[in-house]
Amino acid sequence: MHFVSMIDQETIQRIMDTARIEEVIGDFVSLKKRGANHIGCCPFHNEKTPSFYVSPSKGIFKCFGCGEAGDVVAFLKKHEHYTYPEALQYLARKYNIEIQEEEMTPEQQQRQNERDALFHVSEFAQKYFADLLYNDEMGRAVGLSYFHQRGMSDEIIKRFGLGYCLDEWSNFTDHALKQGYSLTVLEKTGLTIVKEDSGKRYDRFRGRVMFPIYSISGRVLGFSGRVLSSEKQAAKYVNSPDSDIYNKSRILYGLYQARTAIAKAGKCYLVEGNVDVVSMHQSGVENTVASCGTSLTTEQIRLIKRYTSNVTVLYDGDSAGIKAALRAVDLLFAEGMHVRLVLFPDGEDPDSYAQKYGSSALQDYLAQHEDNFIMFKTRVLLDGVKDDPIRRAELISDTARSIGLVTDMLERAEYIRQCAHLLHVSEEVLGSAVAKAAATARQKAYEEAQRAQTAGQQTAAPEADVAGQSAPEAEVPEGVPAAPVADTAPMHRPLPEAERHLVKLLLDYGNRMVPQQTVDDQGQPQTVEYSVAEIIVSELRNDQLSMSHPLCQRIFEQCALMVDMTHQIDTSRFLNSTDEQLRVFAVTLMMDTYSLSDSWRAKGVFVPKIEDNLLQDLTESIYAFKSGRLSQMTADLREQLRTATEEQQRELLLQIQQYNSVMRQMQTVRNIVIAPRCDTY
Repeated sequence: MHFVSMIDQETIQRIMDTARIEEVIGDFVSLKKRGANHIGCCPFHNEKTPSFYVSPSKGIFKCFGCGEAGDVVAFLKKHEHYTYPEALQYLARKYNIEIQEEEMTPEQQQRQNERDALFHVSEFAQKYFADLLYNDEMGRAVGLSYFHQRGMSDEIIKRFGLGYCLDEWSNFTDHALKQGYSLTVLEKTGLTIVKEDSGKRYDRFRGRVMFPIYSISGRVLGFSGRVLSSEKQAAKYVNSPDSDIYNKSRILYGLYQARTAIAKAGKCYLVEGNVDVVSMHQSGVENTVASCGTSLTTEQIRLIKRYTSNVTVLYDGDSAGIKAALRAVDLLFAEGMHVRLVLFPDGEDPDSYAQKYGSSALQDYLAQHEDNFIMFKTRVLLDGVKDDPIRRAELISDTARSIGLVTDMLERAEYIRQCAHLLHVSEEVLGSAVAKAAATARQKAYEEAQRAQTAGQQTAAPEADVAGQSAPEAEVPEGVPAAPVADTAPMHRPLPEAERHLVKLLLDYGNRMVPQQTVDDQGQPQTVEYSVAEIIVSELRNDQLSMSHPLCQRIFEQCALMVDMTHQIDTSRFLNSTDEQLRVFAVTLMMDTYSLSDSWRAKGVFVPKIEDNLLQDLTESIYAFKSGRLSQMTADLREQLRTATEEQQRELLLQIQQYNSVMRQMQTVRNIVIAPRCDTY
């Protein structure tokens, strides 16, 4: 079936021209400037050393760890699970660009509307609950007074979008229905519960103060409601059920408000509850988040790691709080986090401590009571061991397992030294146990990865068309065919440096004009400008040379066709390619990961850039490519001589002589020969 694009090409181009990739990705990943690029930890896989590069000048990103690459739309599709139109709509909203949607098929419209409806009703509910808090008598008397009693200012209440749901059977549901929202959508978001037997409907959050849960980009995904009544059978917190837009295991409460502070401080405080988060922000500790009604998950830890690898866990000082802290430690260390712990006095939590002693006292307490997590765990468990040799051996194994999850070798060695002293064992004994535990953990991780890969291969399918069509290939003039079918394993072929650099010139500077000295029809010298792409294409065609690496050859063939038709290279053809191998390969070539440090510039050391002397670099690159290809072709012919017949040998020797003759000519004169430009083909 043919799908009509939702957004016209002119608007798409305006969106792409306006969007700054470092700003968009910077909303989700903590980036630091490094030369002409920005660098950070990749959000798509677990890593300790940053290998995720963003190039503002080229509008692309590339992770050299997992291989993910593309432009700003590709990032949003991968990171936010947007469809192509949804990614464009997000960028349009961010940069205040008005878009005109074209006609969609009924099926596309329905699927798009369903997802949009969940967002719209969630945002409507947040505004309604927030309005009740200040403009309804019961809202002020019950909800607002509760927040004020907890020491929350109006500023912090509004910053977190807090609200109140009236303690009536279906007040919110009835109001939403009157405003045109469907009962089906209300039920899918969990705002309304419908009894199966009677069909009666009621508000899930009635009689509760409301804590909206936001995405990293600030959209309302769901809610957490805290009960105010003293009824024992009522759950203290009720959270939205999982839906198409909300998954509690992949969301952290307060991250939208805290992300900037986390990146700035280089540390994240992790607390247990929503009130603790708001109270910490009220006390000036804005780099604080909490899990959303679930035990800490790997997905939540990776959300934090986008901004920092340093986590300080804050838990109550009672036995339940200690047990919760111990459960979290292995997960955190397994993700390469640097973890510390602050335990509050028994009976206290961050909120109660701040209310009792004030913001300054809370900040001082946090600074003075941070403890090494593994050391704390070892001390706590050691208290229950006493002189029981079996339990002591179990403790040593448990401690070794936790230390084995630490990825930093120096940090691991220090843990071994300190814990060996606490446990009264030698460093060699504990170190051996740690090495064994680490090997077991690696083997387990490898087996899980193998199972996941196998499952992925069995269930792999094209990206679902959720809201219109997937990202189309960049528009190419009529007559330019699609790229040839990919080689079965091109990424494993050797990539000659000369080919890599020549293709990089095509992608980075293909449309750049350079002067060429020629002669006119009367034999008079003249200067004519040709594009870099025209020169490369003409040179290789004149000598009937091709690239040895299949992906290089595919890019060259596509560029040659573009030159034939328009004299212009459209790199979006590769950046938006549905062929992942080709897209990643092109982005990798285009991404510059090295730049001269400012300290060298301060010393007067400057490295010339390619564009500073583009013609010379182009000339030498073409020569290097031709030399390499002719040498390889000559070697291939000599190899064929071993098994050739006498007649075949004469033909092969003749070809070798011809190649050698061309090589000698190239070594004498390194001129570029351009075929006459023609505007009709």
